[in-house]
Amino acid sequence: MTVVAGQLTQLLPNRLLDRLQRSRITPLRRATNRSPGGHLARKGGASTELADFRDYAPGDDIRFIDWNSFSRLHRPYLKLFHQEEEMQVAVFIDASNSMLFEGKLILAKQLAAVFGVLALRNPERLSMHVLGADVSDGSQRLGKCAGRSSVAKMFSFVEQIEGGGDGAFESAVESALKHHRGKGVAVLLSDFLTFGDLTRPFNLLFSAGLQPMAIQILAPSELAPEVNGDLRMVDCEQLETLDVSSAGSLLDIYQEHLQSFQYQLETLCRQRSGRFLSTGSATDIELLVFDTLRRQGWIR
Repeated sequence: MTVVAGQLTQLLPNRLLDRLQRSRITPLRRATNRSPGGHLARKGGASTELADFRDYAPGDDIRFIDWNSFSRLHRPYLKLFHQEEEMQVAVFIDASNSMLFEGKLILAKQLAAVFGVLALRNPERLSMHVLGADVSDGSQRLGKCAGRSSVAKMFSFVEQIEGGGDGAFESAVESALKHHRGKGVAVLLSDFLTFGDLTRPFNLLFSAGLQPMAIQILAPSELAPEVNGDLRMVDCEQLETLDVSSAGSLLDIYQEHLQSFQYQLETLCRQRSGRFLSTGSATDIELLVFDTLRRQGWIR
């Protein structure tokens, strides 16, 4: 990508960033912490948004009496307000070898920047974790940050993500969670093509108080492969080979397995109060965000 003069980041056009200012992340269930923020909590509080009324009881703060109702009904009622709390947004970017295929990592980085902007331009607290690469030196982790002043730092972090690595998805998530505290949502950007069991990392995320919002990114040739004849297939991470004869006859079986795998991922998310979406790496980022994600309720 090339940076245009006046462009804030090489990842996203300024036009898209302007539209994001009026949007925010919408989890399926409230997932907030006790720190003050911008999301309605389950319990009442002292925000400016009215929640309900109840009868006045001796000892209640008279400042919250609804005097308009008292003047009409001659009976004191207390105004109850929503409590607004902070939500954590943890973004996990898969940068393993398989994500280098046909622009998958590029779209993952664009989506990471989108969710980063949505968090930082709203009263959320953001962290980012790169999966699949060596994270021992901490360079593949963006510590918790908040506020618009952190947007430039977030852009710089995402732009510098380089693909490569054969770390297992499940162990990478477990390692990343050692640096996370707080309830909220986990945005997972990956192809989820791993030999390991995906149930464990999703359980770990949910146990950590994070609702999974998983976006599977697949290459066009993975969504609709065009193959025929005899082939030798090479796994780009494990370098294992598989010889296939008459590959064309296996395409129907491949599509059945792909649909079954996507259903498994959707179930893992749904059972943990999360969301799932599968998309192609050639999808336009603006169309993906403001059509698909907004229409499906990921953002509003």
